[in-house]
Amino acid sequence: MRVALVTGGSRGIGAAIARRLAADGLDVAITYARAADRAAEVVGDIEATGRRGLALRADAADAGALAGAVEDTVRAFGRLDVVVSNAGIAPSGPLAEVTLEEVDRTLAVHARAAFVLAQAAARHLGEGGRIITIGSSLAERVPYAGWTLYAMSKSALTGLTKGLARDLGPRGITANLVHPGSTDTEMNPAGSPWADDERALTALGRYCAPEDVAATVAHLAGDSGRNITGTAITVDAGTTA
Repeated sequence: MRVALVTGGSRGIGAAIARRLAADGLDVAITYARAADRAAEVVGDIEATGRRGLALRADAADAGALAGAVEDTVRAFGRLDVVVSNAGIAPSGPLAEVTLEEVDRTLAVHARAAFVLAQAAARHLGEGGRIITIGSSLAERVPYAGWTLYAMSKSALTGLTKGLARDLGPRGITANLVHPGSTDTEMNPAGSPWADDERALTALGRYCAPEDVAATVAHLAGDSGRNITGTAITVDAGTTA
């Protein structure tokens, strides 16, 4: 039975990915930073499909905890086949007000965490292994001010993905990047005061659902994704069109 680890899996896109992978027949471990109750709910949903679930507390900014979550997953389930680096934060604001502390934490949560997860997972992944990283359409296009730090941190994931594809391709392991656009989550609800402005940027005139992103991740994680590597797929209702 295949096993997946999804970081930031207690809510939003991460929770949708965890549920979808379980529905597709994988045992799924998730990490969470604070919301133990929400993580327990997701594990319950995973187990309701008949698969095994596991919640692990690990802040993505803590490299040791993140690498430990990989080892804990392998210890609990006996193997690892798919890793999804999803945990993220959303710093925004005037460029002049961004602090070095914000820069360091954002790069740690987005870029360093994705590298640490991939490096730790690569020790356990075999032929057919999958590394999938969740980026952002803001890495492709920044249509408004205040998102320089966030966009920079997500752009770094392109180089990571292409490098991983070359490093791990000889072992039959793929590495890909999924860029969500405006997605209806607690972090960016479709009913927020700014939502109409974001819809206006899309070609389809609507937000994405977390399940839309999860479906793309599931495609990459499954047999149909076996020859897709080193690339980015954008799920953004046409924001970057």
